[in-house]
Amino acid sequence: MTTSYIVTGIFIYIVISLITVWFSRQGKATSMSNYFLGDRSMGGIISALSYSATTYSAFMMIGLAGLTYRGGVGALGFEIVYFAGVSLVAIFGPRFWRVGKKYGYVTPSELLGHRYGERSVAIAAGTTSLVFLIPYSAVQLSGIGYLLSGMTDGKITFMTGIIIATTLAITFSYSAGIRSVTWTDSLQAFIMIIASVLVAVLIVQGLGGFTAMFRTITERAPEMLQVPGPGLFSFKAFLGLTIPWFFFSISNPQVSQRLFMPANLVALRRMVLIFLCFGLIYTIVSVIWGFAAFAAFPMLEQPDLATATILASDYVPPALGVTVMVGILAAAVSTIDSILLTLLSIFARDLYGNMGGSQNDHHQLIIGKLVIPVISILALTFAAAEFSMIVVLSVAASAGLVVVVPAIVGAFFWTGGTAMGALTSIVGGAVFVVCMYLTGNNLFGLNAGVLGLPVSVLLFVVVSLVTKPSAATVTAGFIDEILDPVKTLQPRSELSNR
Repeated sequence: MTTSYIVTGIFIYIVISLITVWFSRQGKATSMSNYFLGDRSMGGIISALSYSATTYSAFMMIGLAGLTYRGGVGALGFEIVYFAGVSLVAIFGPRFWRVGKKYGYVTPSELLGHRYGERSVAIAAGTTSLVFLIPYSAVQLSGIGYLLSGMTDGKITFMTGIIIATTLAITFSYSAGIRSVTWTDSLQAFIMIIASVLVAVLIVQGLGGFTAMFRTITERAPEMLQVPGPGLFSFKAFLGLTIPWFFFSISNPQVSQRLFMPANLVALRRMVLIFLCFGLIYTIVSVIWGFAAFAAFPMLEQPDLATATILASDYVPPALGVTVMVGILAAAVSTIDSILLTLLSIFARDLYGNMGGSQNDHHQLIIGKLVIPVISILALTFAAAEFSMIVVLSVAASAGLVVVVPAIVGAFFWTGGTAMGALTSIVGGAVFVVCMYLTGNNLFGLNAGVLGLPVSVLLFVVVSLVTKPSAATVTAGFIDEILDPVKTLQPRSELSNR
């Protein structure tokens, strides 16, 4: 495949995306709800396509394929655990949506601050998101860098690839907020799902079919098809990867924030069902790509180049390879956009707004837009360092974000949870995870992915038991909202006066 094909594909993608973004604009977005949540009016299909593109991006199509190439069948088990974790949306999704609709929440951190009656909780949760989502943004940039450099044999360098991705993410984020992201998501999701399946079929046929492909793998490295695999996975390592990933759907704010977006509960339900269908297909396709790359190209130095190597190979027609490449590029940019928008809303709403800044919705939106380049450059700098495999870096970010899970669960299911308990669990858990990574990520033979959540749970429960709830705490309404949505919850004005 020539570099000119790839450059042409990128150019066509940019042009079509910009046209789509232009048509997605519905007047000038002047409110936080409009810019970051699409006025809470998204239909189920659009929400599902956007949710899928945001979740299954560089991590899935490049990272999971690379993890399969390196770790064998254990990679499938890893992703199935995440897939099982999506069931949490069935529990928390309607609750997020109802209280979000009632109180006008823009961020999950804002929800926690109101529920526990203390701005400090929202600030702590928001700061934790800022710290750990920047590495996750870097994952998407790295994925694009590996994809473009791998498909062009380095003619488009890794650094050039991540600069292209950063520029596109900033452009789309500024254009129309979440509407531009969801529309471009929908455009590429249909193309991607069809093209990726075709690639899987073609390369398996080129290898002689499934039987021949797996026979080759068995003869070359039989441990690839056995648990725990060829050395990457041990039971402890597997736990460290999967525990944070199981809680991804509620711990990662760029995902849980989207639970505020559907127009109604029917749209929310449709979003989850369609997402599950897309997720199953993407999981199977990515694992097949990883195995096929190992069978066809067993000597790759960098596992994350498995997808790029397949798409640039003779097994895949150039037009189809470029189409899939553009789809992965679009999905990764979409995820960066979503993270950028979430971080901007958190910075403006939960940090700036709660630390003496303006409470005016329009002013907060302006402040949020001002920090787009700052956060983007931080993510680019992190990606340029090439710290680790995409999957490992993704899970490292999620290991930090999982410390908010006890506070989220307590918000809806434990009236005894206190602001001090939530604050201690978030801050203490985040500090513990950071210290683990700075000191070798090993304590009693376990890593931060295993220990981060138990430490956070312990802090939340113990501190809550020995402290009293804030006077502004909202409990009964959150606990009973699904069963009795008629109940009136404590007005947010009481919190804003604290």
